[in-house]
Amino acid sequence: MAATPERLTAIDAAHTAGRLTEHSAKVIREWLTLPQFSAFADDLGQRIDQQLWQELDDAYWTVIPFGTGGRRGTMYPVGCNVINDRTIGESAQGLADYVGSVVPAGTTPTCTIAYDTRHRSEHFAKLCSEVLLAAGFKIFFLRGFRSTPELSYGVRHTQSDCGIMVTASHNPPSDNAVKVYWAGGVQVLPPHDRGIIDRVMNVVDVARSDFAAGVADGRVRFVEAEIDPAFVAAVLEQSTPGSRDVSVLYTPLHGVGASAVVPVLAGAGFAQVRLYGPQETPDGDFPNVPGHVANPENPAVLAGAIEEAQAAGDDLVLASDPDCDRLGAAAPLTLDAGSGWDTFTGNQLGALLADWTLTTRARCGKAAATDRVITTIVTSGLVRRVAEHHGIRAIDNLLVGFKWIGQRIDAIGPEHFAFGCEESHGYLAGTHVRDKDAAVAALLLAEMVASLKAEGRSLHQHLDGLFAAHGCHLERQVSIALPGAAGMDRMKEIMAGLRDSPPSAIAGLTVSRGRDYASLTARMPDGTTAAIDGTAGDVMIFDLGDAPAGWQPSEPNQFPPLANAVAARPSGTEPKIKFYLFTAAPPCSPAELPAIKQQLAERLDAMEHELRAVVGV
Repeated sequence: MAATPERLTAIDAAHTAGRLTEHSAKVIREWLTLPQFSAFADDLGQRIDQQLWQELDDAYWTVIPFGTGGRRGTMYPVGCNVINDRTIGESAQGLADYVGSVVPAGTTPTCTIAYDTRHRSEHFAKLCSEVLLAAGFKIFFLRGFRSTPELSYGVRHTQSDCGIMVTASHNPPSDNAVKVYWAGGVQVLPPHDRGIIDRVMNVVDVARSDFAAGVADGRVRFVEAEIDPAFVAAVLEQSTPGSRDVSVLYTPLHGVGASAVVPVLAGAGFAQVRLYGPQETPDGDFPNVPGHVANPENPAVLAGAIEEAQAAGDDLVLASDPDCDRLGAAAPLTLDAGSGWDTFTGNQLGALLADWTLTTRARCGKAAATDRVITTIVTSGLVRRVAEHHGIRAIDNLLVGFKWIGQRIDAIGPEHFAFGCEESHGYLAGTHVRDKDAAVAALLLAEMVASLKAEGRSLHQHLDGLFAAHGCHLERQVSIALPGAAGMDRMKEIMAGLRDSPPSAIAGLTVSRGRDYASLTARMPDGTTAAIDGTAGDVMIFDLGDAPAGWQPSEPNQFPPLANAVAARPSGTEPKIKFYLFTAAPPCSPAELPAIKQQLAERLDAMEHELRAVVGV
């Protein structure tokens, strides 16, 4: 018996000594004694015997949240605040219970499931399948490592009621997660998100039906042979004619990207593509990535590939994150021999890809006045500037998260969607998925670089051209971790302080407007207010200085494109707050750009310094 008197006494003693919180002590007792946790009791008991109190307190001090997109965290065999068979099983059970309550009576609910290269991803994918099978589902299962956008495509292709992607994106090797998708291939949105969360948090028993038996009787259908080529073909619909004379070095950062990016580039006619060897092999430890965090937002993860590309004379380095929905890139500053290289921010790539997509749509006769570019409230204002230059309206009032872009695609009608992006290296052209897609972004970047090369220009020179024409825009993110329960309280205090006592100026620029997306209210310095057209969320934006010269709203309650501004957004699932800093200058001549970039970089430094002082971090 796992719940021995000695172990129960040891739990009480650890709590009394301050080594376990009250919540941890209570729930550890439950996991030792209640029948629904019996499969974990022996393992837990052994850890109690080893007095692993710090590990156990971390694993039990709270319940890992099932957020609006799923559940993500550190893997540990036991505990309610970590990823393991119980918390993943609860997630699948809650999803099954909710979907079963909303599908038409008498129909068989369906789910498409895929997984990435992380440790235990395949195991968790099969576990989810077994829970859904027990609930009467039919499963469309993709064997082998597949990308998150292919899962989104698969949900649409199979017309599933929901989808599950087992991935922790670019989190450390210790983590894993489930991302949950609704019919249509978009991550779950209101009201379904809340309905699923309520079911997950009230799960008691997790029922399972054997995976192999489901395969044998046809309730599990393997679909990778059908989905793989269909997905690649759908991405290739975004390809346009032009030069293919470009040498690309691509790194999947030990993730799934070779299953998506490589066949797409090959299908588009790019013959000079090779994988960066040290990061080619699928490996959940991400062994050859700095810090073992395979996030293409971090320029350091591209450093090795850039060094090889410079030596080999390549034209472009591409890097996708482990589940291949985000894309990073680097290129030479000029086409001169021996040129230096640099990476691009997510905002810069978004502006470049928006410009390329709108240019090629016009060239191919696909452009229409009703086309829309869709982005978020914390993505560079340069994206809207580029769209408006092409005579296209940009929808940029969405909350952070590509699911809101996916939702808006369907709201405006997919035929009106031209391009979508968010600052965290997520991009989409085409309507084959309702999520960001590194494969289609890689295709567009390769075509753009080849076209620019034929004109004798580099991608960086083209970006400078956009800066000169539409104003130089620079951005920076500052992410501040606030660990533990005290950190969550501190995060709430910071946001409350920004609302109750907003700054009057930052970096020498007057705060001209404070936008509170929690109340959907904008407040001016004189106390007047205006409604915000958008979705409520815990985000604050402070616009700094005057609106860009010559800007006029084209519709009610429209704000200028982000120029000089600061945004604050707390995480909904972990004690972390992120600040987004924006600064911009008016259009200028190419000769003025170097000095302007320096001035804007110094302004970002001042913004960060003053902001940290304001919030005390």
